[in-house]
Amino acid sequence: MKSTIHWLGVGLSATPGIKYLANSSHNLVVWNRRIDKAQTMLNEAKIHCELKQLDWPALAEKVKSGDILVSMLPANMHVEVAQLCLEKSAHFVSSSYISPEMKALDQQAKAKGLTFINEIGLDPGIDHLFAHLLVARFKASDACNTESKLYFRSYCGGFPKVANDFKYKFSWSPLGVLKALTSPAKWLENGVVKTSKGPWEALKDIHISAVNETFQAYPNRDSLPFVEQYEFEPEWQIEEFVRGTLRLNGWSQAWQYLFDQVGDLQGEAGLAEMEAISKDLEDMHSYEEGEPDRVVMSVELEAKRAGNTIWHQRYYMDAAGNRNGQAMARLVSITVALGIEAVIAGDIPAGVHAAPSQPEIAQQWLDKLATLGQSAQIEQLI
Repeated sequence: MKSTIHWLGVGLSATPGIKYLANSSHNLVVWNRRIDKAQTMLNEAKIHCELKQLDWPALAEKVKSGDILVSMLPANMHVEVAQLCLEKSAHFVSSSYISPEMKALDQQAKAKGLTFINEIGLDPGIDHLFAHLLVARFKASDACNTESKLYFRSYCGGFPKVANDFKYKFSWSPLGVLKALTSPAKWLENGVVKTSKGPWEALKDIHISAVNETFQAYPNRDSLPFVEQYEFEPEWQIEEFVRGTLRLNGWSQAWQYLFDQVGDLQGEAGLAEMEAISKDLEDMHSYEEGEPDRVVMSVELEAKRAGNTIWHQRYYMDAAGNRNGQAMARLVSITVALGIEAVIAGDIPAGVHAAPSQPEIAQQWLDKLATLGQSAQIEQLI
C-alpha cells in the first residue's frame, strides 16, 4: 500500500513544500489546528489536497505503518510527533535542529527500521549540503594534509529585498528572533574556543565577494558539534570554525535599542516582557502582502600553509522572493519536501539523522533545487 505523507502545521514557510508535494503523485494530508486559516492558504496557493483538523487522537488513528509525519509545528512538539511515529512505525521529517531528546530516539528508530531525518530546511539544511560537498572536495585535493590550517565559515541570513531603516522584517513571530538574541554561542577562532552571550559581543563585518556586498555577521548557537558532523578529520588543524547569522549592513545600529532591552531579560517576567516587545515588532516590521524577501548564504572552506592560502572554495546562494512566494519559505519547505522523497526512496538509513552527508545525495538535492529555480553557485577562490 502506498505511504501517506502527513504534513503537520501550515505556517508561513510551509506553502511551497506542500504545493510541490500536492502536484506530485504522493498521497498527502495536511493537518492544522486552525482549519480555516489552512484552507485560506491552500485556496490562495491553488493547492488541492486533503485537509484535516490537527487533533492528536484523530491523527493517531489515521497514521499507518510506513507513513511519513512531517512536523512543521513548534520545535518543542517534535519529540511528541516522533514518539507517535515509533508507536505507529512511521517515519519522521523536520527542518529543526536535532535536540538531545530527539537524538535519544536513535536506537528505537533503528530497531524499527524507521528514518527520523531533521535539519533539512535552509539553515540548518542547505548549509549542511554545502559543507559536506566542500569537505569532500577538499579531501580530494592536494591541499588535504595535516600541514594545512583550516578556516570554515558558514553564514546565512534572511532580510527584506529592499532594505528598510530597521534593516530587517519578520515573516513570522519575532519572539523566536528575540530569544535567539539572548542565546549563547560557541565557535573556534584562531584555534581557540570563543563564547558570547549575544551577537553584540561578537559582531563583525563580512564581505562576500560573490555578491559584492558587506554584511554584519555573528556566531549562532554552538558550532563545535558540527566539526564532527561535517566529517572533519581528527588530525586536521582547525583555526576557525563558525556557523553564524548574516544581517544587512547597519543592522546592529538599528537594533541597538533592542539589544539594550532584551540583553538582561530572564525568567518568566523576562519572557512576558519579551512577548510584549515581540507584539510591537510584529505590528511595526512585518512583511507586507507580496513584499519580496531576500536570503543570502555563504559557506566556505579555506586552507592555508605558512600563512598563504592554498585552497579556498565557497558555495553561495542569493535568492529573492517572487511570484512563487518568499525565498525563505521556498528554500525551507521545498528542501523538506526533497527530504521526504529521499525517505520514501530509501536513500536515508534508519535512525535519527541530519541532512545527508553523502556528496552524491547532497548534489542531487542541489540539482533538484536548481530545476525549481533555487540555484546555488560554487566559487573557486584559489
